Amino acid sequence: MFQMGVTGLFGSLGTVSKVVLLLLFIFSVVSWAIILFKWRGFRAVDRADQQFMALLAKAKDLDDLCRQVRRMDASPAAVLFEGMMDRATGLRGQGQDGAGLGDRHVMERTAAHLSSSQLSKLEAYLPFLATTGNITPFVGLLGTVLGIIDAFREIGTQGTASIAAVAPGVSEALIATAAGLFAAIPAVIAYNYFLTRIRKIAFRLDTVTIELMASLAGSPVKAKPLSVGAQR
Repeated sequence: MFQMGVTGLFGSLGTVSKVVLLLLFIFSVVSWAIILFKWRGFRAVDRADQQFMALLAKAKDLDDLCRQVRRMDASPAAVLFEGMMDRATGLRGQGQDGAGLGDRHVMERTAAHLSSSQLSKLEAYLPFLATTGNITPFVGLLGTVLGIIDAFREIGTQGTASIAAVAPGVSEALIATAAGLFAAIPAVIAYNYFLTRIRKIAFRLDTVTIELMASLAGSPVKAKPLSVGAQR
């Protein structure tokens, strides 16, 4: 007789269905761990970037600002600024004018490399969320197919299509489908949300690059207030 309740229902599942549910459970747990980890990480990045952007908006001297941000490793914008300033200092040491006409291309490539490096760090573990969102519905579908197969096998064995014969297989199918969606939906939502956060940070890095290149080229050092620093 078909058992009711979560424990009884799980106990009535076949071995393959249990393996499918275990696999989906692992994907779900790891996905939620990544979601929480990345959410805390992005909050820390936003706070650090806001602090740096506030300093940049009030800065009167780039070298003094560079000394203030030496330990702001949590801010991608600060790391970009520090790296570009180090590169500009190296160019000056070679008797060149930093971001002048001769070496503007070098500075732009340096900025692109630093931005790419910071964005790559922010994208860490996100491919797992994308993978979870893509494959867990199919894993759940596999459990669904196996449940339907079991239901038809039971019908053939008992020679009847009664509820008692069909219900166990159908329940396996429904459980696997629900588990697949439960694992996939949060992962897809979180993945898209984090990508949006990364795009905002990338825009912030572009803003810092433009401001710094203009300052090194001889524009006034004091940067205008940047509202992008407060974006989340």
